[in-house]
Amino acid sequence: MLVIDGGLFVCVDFHHGTPGNKRGNVQAKLKSLAAGSTVTRKFSSTERIEFAFLEKIWCEYLYQEADAYVFMDTETYEQHHINASQVADQMPFLVENARVQVTFFEGTAVSLELPGTVELVIAQTDPGLKGDSVSNVFKPATLETGHELKVPNHINIGDRVKVSTQTGEFQGRVTS
Repeated sequence: MLVIDGGLFVCVDFHHGTPGNKRGNVQAKLKSLAAGSTVTRKFSSTERIEFAFLEKIWCEYLYQEADAYVFMDTETYEQHHINASQVADQMPFLVENARVQVTFFEGTAVSLELPGTVELVIAQTDPGLKGDSVSNVFKPATLETGHELKVPNHINIGDRVKVSTQTGEFQGRVTS
């Protein structure tokens, strides 16, 4: 995470370029943690960038309150609010009481660090048709968190599945 013009940013993508015989530069795509917006900015090779000093604490997700999500520090039981716009894309992978690492910047919770995959329960899907078992047929399903994805035909309501937190795609069925 970077501190630019007093704001906290995450580098989403970057490209190093050396146009002609000029000095090299880096064009970075930055996501603002405060606003959730994305900006593109060029940095020269001599420009200094301030890195943010972050603290990571294990917390438990409790509930949603208006436009924020509430997490509790598992050691001190202190509650922290994270703005919904900062973590909205990650929340479809969290159920209540899930443990995650919350990243803090200057005492304020700014982001979540999810594992690569999570295990969730299928809440809604159509039953599979017998004739469709020959090929790789996928059907829509809704997880217990409300996230929608495509699952193989043999997956039913109540099955636990592994879902990628990066892509939101089905990774496999969880067997007890």
